[in-house]
Amino acid sequence: MATDPVPNPNERLVKVFDAEQDTEVMVVRGLLEAEGIDCQTTAVDIPQDVMPLGGVMLLVREEDAPRALQVIEEYRRQPGEESAEDLTEESQSE
Repeated sequence: MATDPVPNPNERLVKVFDAEQDTEVMVVRGLLEAEGIDCQTTAVDIPQDVMPLGGVMLLVREEDAPRALQVIEEYRRQPGEESAEDLTEESQSE
């Protein structure tokens, strides 16, 4: 029996990422799925009098959220930018 890659709606889902652009959400979704983290996209529409706002958010299972946030942080980190953890590891190895 094949497993459904979309999280079960009866499971607790948490938001780990949102963006106004669908393309950025799709990139992040691909990164999460490559790490074996199932996710669900949900459109966000906020009605406004003048101009409606919207976007897309990614939801993952609550137990997958810490790993998903780590993957997203790695994606957001610019090349050459080092986290405090990286700097600590480098100073310990010297």
